[in-house]
Amino acid sequence: MRRDIRSALVVCTRRIGDVLLATPVVRSIKAAYPDAAVDMLVFEGTQDIVSPNRDIRRVVTVAERPATGPHLTLLGSLWRRYDLALSVLAGDRPTFHAWVAGRYRVGTLLADKKSWWKRKLLDTWVPFDNLGTHTVVMNLRLLEALGITPCATPVVEWSRDDEEETRRLLPAIAGRQPYAVLHVSPKFAYKMWTVAGWAELGRWLVDRGLTVVVTGGNTAAEQAYCEEVMRCVPAGSVNLAGQVRLSALGYLLNRASLYVGTDTAVSHMAAAVGVPTVVLFGPSNPVKWGPWPKDYPLAGDSPWKTKGSQRQGNVLLLQGEGDCVPCLAEGCGRHVNSMSDCLQNLPSARVIEAARVMLAEQHGTQGVPLPMIVGRR
Repeated sequence: MRRDIRSALVVCTRRIGDVLLATPVVRSIKAAYPDAAVDMLVFEGTQDIVSPNRDIRRVVTVAERPATGPHLTLLGSLWRRYDLALSVLAGDRPTFHAWVAGRYRVGTLLADKKSWWKRKLLDTWVPFDNLGTHTVVMNLRLLEALGITPCATPVVEWSRDDEEETRRLLPAIAGRQPYAVLHVSPKFAYKMWTVAGWAELGRWLVDRGLTVVVTGGNTAAEQAYCEEVMRCVPAGSVNLAGQVRLSALGYLLNRASLYVGTDTAVSHMAAAVGVPTVVLFGPSNPVKWGPWPKDYPLAGDSPWKTKGSQRQGNVLLLQGEGDCVPCLAEGCGRHVNSMSDCLQNLPSARVIEAARVMLAEQHGTQGVPLPMIVGRR
C-alpha cells in the first residue's frame, strides 16, 4: 500500500540501543521518499545516538516520566502533524504517541486480548515477536504494508566537531597509530566481564603494537570500573570513559583496528561502522540482540542463532560458558545488579583467540577457523 509520505515520525521511547536499531526504519523511509521530513521521538538522554543522523530532520524528546503540563504541551505540538507515524515498540505510551502524531499509524503490538484498544489506535499493526526475530527485522516489518524497501544496517554518523574532539582526546588517531577499543563497562552488572580478563586482553593487544583505549558510561559506578581496569592494563593505555559523546564515539570506533565489548549499544555501533568486532554475550538472546553486521543482507529472522559462538560479517559473537546460556534472565540473581556466571567464567584465552582471528583477517593473514575459537561454546 504505497502512500504519499511528506512527513513521518518514528517513535522509539526506550534505551539507547533500541533507538540505534530503529535507524534502519528512518533510512528506509528516506530512501523511498527522499524529500520527506522524518523525525524521531525518543526518551531524554538517548538523543545523542541519532542527533548527527542526516536522515533525521528533528529529534523530539520526552521524559521517561513526564510531568502532566509539559506532556500535554508535547502532545499538542504533535497532534496529527505527520502523514505517517510508526511505533517500533508494543507498549502503551509509544502506541498512543503514534496515534496522536500520525494521520496514518503503524505499530508493533502483542497479539493478546489486552492489546485490543491499542489495535483500534493503529491503521496497521504487526505482531510483536520478542524471542525469535531480531530487533532490526522486527522494526522493518512495519514497512511491509507501506511498500517500502528495507535498508537493514543501523546508521551511525558524527560531526566535524566530534572528529576534532576525538582527535584531541586521542592523538593516536592523528598519528595513524593502530588502537583497539575495549568497552568494558555496560550499564548493567549482569552483562559485565572480569577486570582480570580485560587486563589480560589489554596486555596481549599492547604486545602486538596496539594502543588500548578503554571506554565506558558516565555514571560513577561505570567510571570506577573503568578506572579499576586501567590500573591493570599496560602504561600508555587511554581511558576515555565518560569523556566522549556517543556521536564522537562513532568516529572513534570507525578508526579502530579492533573493538571488544559486551552486550551494549556501543557494540551495535561498532558493528554498524564496520570495525572488526568481538562481542561477549552471556544471558542475553543473540537472536534478538546480537549486533547487526555492517551491510549484512536482510534475510530470515536474524543473523544469529540462539546458542553457540558465531561469526557473521565483521562481528564475532562469543557466547559465555555453561549449558544454561542464554538463560534470558538478568544475571544469576535475576536482577540487573547481579553477576552472570557465564561471563564471569569466560576465559580470557577465548577472547584473545577471537581477537587474534579478527586482527589476522584484517591484515590479510590466515586466521584460525571458528571451531578452534569457541571451545565448549
